[in-house]
Amino acid sequence: MSFDVQFPGLGLEFTINRVALSIGGFNIYWYGVIIAAGMVLAMLFAFRNADDFGINSDRLIDVILVGAVMAIVCARIYYIVFAPFKYESIWQMIDIRQGGIAIYGAVIGAFVFGGLMAKIRRIPILPLFDLVGICFLIGQGVGRWGNFVNQEAFGSNTTLPWGMYSEGTYNYLLSVQATLAAEGVTVDPTQPVHPTFLYESIWCFVGFLLLFRYIKKRRFNGDIALRYMIWYGAGRFWIEALRTDSLLLVPSLGLRASQLVAAAAVVGGVALEIFLTRKYKSKPLMVTLALTAENRSLLAKVRKAEPEFTVEREELVASSPRKLFLERTNAYNERVKQQLKEKLAEKKDA
Repeated sequence: MSFDVQFPGLGLEFTINRVALSIGGFNIYWYGVIIAAGMVLAMLFAFRNADDFGINSDRLIDVILVGAVMAIVCARIYYIVFAPFKYESIWQMIDIRQGGIAIYGAVIGAFVFGGLMAKIRRIPILPLFDLVGICFLIGQGVGRWGNFVNQEAFGSNTTLPWGMYSEGTYNYLLSVQATLAAEGVTVDPTQPVHPTFLYESIWCFVGFLLLFRYIKKRRFNGDIALRYMIWYGAGRFWIEALRTDSLLLVPSLGLRASQLVAAAAVVGGVALEIFLTRKYKSKPLMVTLALTAENRSLLAKVRKAEPEFTVEREELVASSPRKLFLERTNAYNERVKQQLKEKLAEKKDA
């Protein structure tokens, strides 16, 4: 379960054990541990910054749980659909300890099923997608190091100083020489390759920093989500061109699934970003402050007796400091709680 990884141009060599620990003969792999760590860091960021997007963090928990589970499920399904080989059993299909998940499947699953859960929990969809876009860059930036541990998601030969070589890259490239030759690609298994997992990790972390700095400058709901699509799509398009293990739509043509999706994301994202930026050019983005789970529960009780009853909404300019968001959200919920309790008391006395 361990092997040496070398970066000859840098004079570096590491011995990596893919197994983090064993419990009763069951192996827990670093691949899963690293992906889980990325998800946890992304969730912590989401909880800490939810108020800035008008989202109540208590109600966000259900969305995150559903989105995270379905992201993994859809990532695996996406990989299986486009995998260049056939699985021998259902157990091989569901065993992800050896790797084999596609990030675009995860993105699609998280947005679709997380969005459905948000609808059920009455969380504003577009602000949620903005927050999730930033969180995805955290999870992807960390998660790509799981590919390093598994020695997968690497590229073709390179003479750059950070070129990587290991027994894992050698064995894989040796086994797919005929497939690569059919695509017009020549790769020497004995020579260093592009560590494309590292390129994507760095690309994601840079994107996270850029979008984090843009939070208070966003012009409309969905702005950050579109910029995530554009940034990640652009990076994935050129990084995918270097890889030797891409999932192909049409193997005989060398048509890469991820490049096609990336190109569509960039083109669609740029078009929408230009259109919506012009549309909301003179309008500052207002964020509706979120009600707490307790207040929503009280409101539901009041509406049982008075269906048309509602509470006054309060808004804050999106560019306001985070401290102000926290103060105003807390004050707003205290007023609403008092109002709702008085209303319930009136109904009880009546």
